[in-house]
Amino acid sequence: MKIIKRSGAEVVYDRNKISSAVKKANEQVIESKRLTDAQIESIVDDIEIECHNSGHALNVEDIQDLVENGIMQNSAFDVAKLYITYRYRHQLMRKENTTDQQIMSLLEENNEEVKQENSNKNPTVVSVQRDYMAGEVSKDITRRFLLDPDISKAHDDGIIHFHDADYFAQHMHNCDLVNLEDMLQNGTVISGTRIDRPHSFSTACNIATQIIAQVASCQYGGQSITLAHLAPFVDVSRKKITQETTDMIQKTGLNVTAEQFNYMVDQRVKDEIKRGVQTIQYQVITLMTTNGQAPFVTVFMYLNEAKNEQEKADLALIIEEVLKQRYQGVKNEKGAWITPAFPKLIYVLEEDNVDQGTPYYYLTELAAKCTARRMVPDYISEKKMIELKEDNCYPCMGCRSFLTVYRDETGKPKFYGRFNQGVVTLNLVDVACSSGGDKAKFWEIMEERLELCHRALRIRHNRLLGTKSDVAPILWQNGALARLKKGEVIDKLLYNGYSTISLGYAGLCECVKFMTGKSHTDSEAKPFALDVMHALNDACKKWKAAEHIDYSVYGTPLESTTYKFAKCLKRRFGNIPGVTDKNYITNSYHVNVTEKIDAFTKLTFESQFQELSPGGAVSYVEVPNMENNLPAVMSLLKHIYNNIMYAELNTKSDFCQKCGYTGEIKIEKDADSKLIWKCPNCGNSDQTTMNVARRTCGYIGTQYWNQGRTQEIQERVLHL
Repeated sequence: MKIIKRSGAEVVYDRNKISSAVKKANEQVIESKRLTDAQIESIVDDIEIECHNSGHALNVEDIQDLVENGIMQNSAFDVAKLYITYRYRHQLMRKENTTDQQIMSLLEENNEEVKQENSNKNPTVVSVQRDYMAGEVSKDITRRFLLDPDISKAHDDGIIHFHDADYFAQHMHNCDLVNLEDMLQNGTVISGTRIDRPHSFSTACNIATQIIAQVASCQYGGQSITLAHLAPFVDVSRKKITQETTDMIQKTGLNVTAEQFNYMVDQRVKDEIKRGVQTIQYQVITLMTTNGQAPFVTVFMYLNEAKNEQEKADLALIIEEVLKQRYQGVKNEKGAWITPAFPKLIYVLEEDNVDQGTPYYYLTELAAKCTARRMVPDYISEKKMIELKEDNCYPCMGCRSFLTVYRDETGKPKFYGRFNQGVVTLNLVDVACSSGGDKAKFWEIMEERLELCHRALRIRHNRLLGTKSDVAPILWQNGALARLKKGEVIDKLLYNGYSTISLGYAGLCECVKFMTGKSHTDSEAKPFALDVMHALNDACKKWKAAEHIDYSVYGTPLESTTYKFAKCLKRRFGNIPGVTDKNYITNSYHVNVTEKIDAFTKLTFESQFQELSPGGAVSYVEVPNMENNLPAVMSLLKHIYNNIMYAELNTKSDFCQKCGYTGEIKIEKDADSKLIWKCPNCGNSDQTTMNVARRTCGYIGTQYWNQGRTQEIQERVLHL
């Protein structure tokens, strides 16, 4: 059995240390008020049972809370007072410097919490360690004097989550829709070097990957590009190739027919597209940004973004090649084809590709085939998005953050070149549990917590105010987000809807369960769930009207925070069946992963909550291997088109490097009751010698998940 020290290091549980601490306090009171040896041993026994039953490694603070409770339950109040005083005195001593132990345990690869913080970061790599070291310093600065004490405490207690505190000390923001069109068509500057408009598709792709890397190093969230911004360069290459082929024929005196000539040009254009797409795929996967990971980039594939029919046909060629290459996958170090995490792909279902007999239906069939093997692309319904976004269809920024509609001075909608300022998430489960089930009390607490989030969001906003464009020229001066002058501040981009700022929420499922005794899928409980969602939206509307800042409700993905929230809830409220009895809470509005519900019903049900999450949300269905059942996939895609704006299919795509097994690598408990990944073929449990891909928060993650998220993955039921 293990415990987690304050530094984050995981060590073997030692009952003697607990017994010794209680005995030291016990010896300092008069004999008549002391605990007996039997009472002390009983307290330690109870703590040991609690540690075993928790299902995860408790931290030192959790255990000290159990010690205090055990002493108090034995009515040894003088002993408890001494123990609490001793604990408080040492807490004050530790506050003088809380960062050094965190960093040292990180460098020694013994910080279990940090190791499992991000499923796409390998904490043994020096660039990742460097980023985590900087993050520990940033978090320390943020907690100590950038946040108000009550906000910092609420974050530590799991009442709210102040996202990305490891980057907050710097003037950085969350995520972007990169204006690739402006940068490619009008030129840009990368690392002080002027880059003019490219003269071929492959060059445009190469420049795009350099832009992606630069942007990723200047913000901490996801970014999205659209293939429609690359499509015009196919015709640039076509014209260049046509001229080169003509010159070659004239110089060699070859006699070719028009049909032969067109074939030669078409083949060279397709080869050019193939090379360009390979550049994007392999560069994005192999690039390492300054935060020690591949860029969190999303590629948007939307035929109706093309400006004319020729451009649309060229865009279709690019989309086809992207899907073919992703279907193939990439080779791991053993030479086996595996599923890469990035770039994330989003395919738009639209009128001319969703029904058999439409011009681009073949692309949707290819997309379905790719999804069945590689989990991407994900799908946006043009039909539903137009209904919800004022007749517009556009990508999310990264995995799920959606911009609200913004119109420029001419009244034209603008999406590319915009961004999200950051996120603060409200733990809805804690609101419910704090109310004790009293609905009047629930709404009173809800209002208080929303204002706490509002203040925290204002701190995020104010941190960006006054930021000079010079801090990230690629973003603010050279076209990714703006074309500001040197020395100009970004303030005007923070107001009036140009950028958004997100009020996140988590655990709607458990919140409703506690307050009503039923799942929010139950017709009797759903109205309360919808009331909660409306309350979030009403708060954002009120703040926006008063401050001209575009607050937006965001369905938080909760990668590592799901575990943190769950632990805090258990500590505050104990084990409540169906509410706090897991090591995770449910993301945003989702149906709980253990609830049996079919894929079509789930997507239809969740669509109404997705509509009430305008700042971003994505729904998913868990499916078995679908490679031999593509008609079922196509049925799901048609259902998505008609019923929900943004959805994805989760399948399994794993590889064991030790035995070559391909299929689903399972989750099991080891001798310490810790959840581990284990190959069903050879028993390999070394996560460094396996490739596991699961979608955990919109993006595909690898096997570096914490215990809470791992349990959530283990307990997912199939929806098809």
